[in-house]
Amino acid sequence: MKSFFLELRDFFVSLKLTVALIAFGMLLVFAATLDQVNLGIWAVQEKYFRSFVVYTQAGGLTVPIFPGGYVVGGLLLINLVAAHVYRFTFKWKKVGILLTHAGLILLLVGELLSGLWQEDSHLRLSEGQTKNYIESYRHNELALIETTDATFDDVVAVPETLLAKKTSVQHPKLPFRMVTKTYYPNSVLQVRPANAPASEATAGFGVRTLAAPQPITYKPNETNSPSAFVEFVTTEGSLGTYLVSTQFVEPQTFTYAGRTWKIVFRTQRDYQPFAVSLVKFTFDRYPGTDIPKNFSSRVKLKSPDGRDDREALIYMNNPLRYAGLTFYQAGFERDERTTVLQVVRNPSWLLPYVACGLMTLGLLIQFGIHLAGFVGKRRPANVTPTPAPAATK
Repeated sequence: MKSFFLELRDFFVSLKLTVALIAFGMLLVFAATLDQVNLGIWAVQEKYFRSFVVYTQAGGLTVPIFPGGYVVGGLLLINLVAAHVYRFTFKWKKVGILLTHAGLILLLVGELLSGLWQEDSHLRLSEGQTKNYIESYRHNELALIETTDATFDDVVAVPETLLAKKTSVQHPKLPFRMVTKTYYPNSVLQVRPANAPASEATAGFGVRTLAAPQPITYKPNETNSPSAFVEFVTTEGSLGTYLVSTQFVEPQTFTYAGRTWKIVFRTQRDYQPFAVSLVKFTFDRYPGTDIPKNFSSRVKLKSPDGRDDREALIYMNNPLRYAGLTFYQAGFERDERTTVLQVVRNPSWLLPYVACGLMTLGLLIQFGIHLAGFVGKRRPANVTPTPAPAATK
């Protein structure tokens, strides 16, 4: 048993393991870069760097091809820590190496935490528009909005994942049960011809609309348009089956027991305890071209309690950090009056900066120690010997 633990220790502290993991890391980056053309940035991150094993399709089978980012990064982290525990002894001459390795370990931990905690959203605003929510890039929700009270909307949001699982949803705020009958992760809609078979929908827009499934796309310039047929059921019977889709611009409406609801299949929203207004969007071009030179957004932050009521300017490489969120200038619409801000929530955003600082400091210290030693060894060799005095008779 003791020999087994010794062999296990030798495996984790081995320099060969370090070289192999670095090689696998380079392979991951190379393969992900090539595959990004087909999958897009989000799918590539999930497939290669935020997974334990990278799979591929071969003859209809899912075949593992090499370890994913979690395995490579995790083993490299264990390798670095084990090497410090069993192979390195603390000496002042090695303090630079220790700091450099500590920075590398912190960088790996920061990437792991970013993969687990980071959330990316966006905020699209036109001049004069105000919003108190941000929207997801990839996730959708089915919003059931009760509009009975003219002064207040009571919203129940059902995640798209429940639609995909065809889970029956019974929320305490709803006097009915929602059942998903059909779900398409990507679809195309068209007007139903007069001679076409009856739609699965029995109420709403779906009565005169056909939904056809489409292959899921991962390309960065394309988006999926999910659709679903959902039925609302009460103890008295069915209220009808509705076709819901992110392609519908206008909401669908129905009433039950004297109460009115709107149905909207939309990008997932995350409401915030503050509001953001776009005061002015500025767009500059290079002279004589349509190429963007600079674009910036002057926004106004306002909280309901009145503690925050100020303006801020967001432009390239100058984000706004507020309430744990970072607002980046990401793009704009063609009307040049609508801005698109990328919103990132990442509690571990400082770790990469601290890690890079530690590695830089460690390299400078180690270089300085070697330089001082080199200069100290060279100095005696450059001293010109004093000639002996001439003998006198």
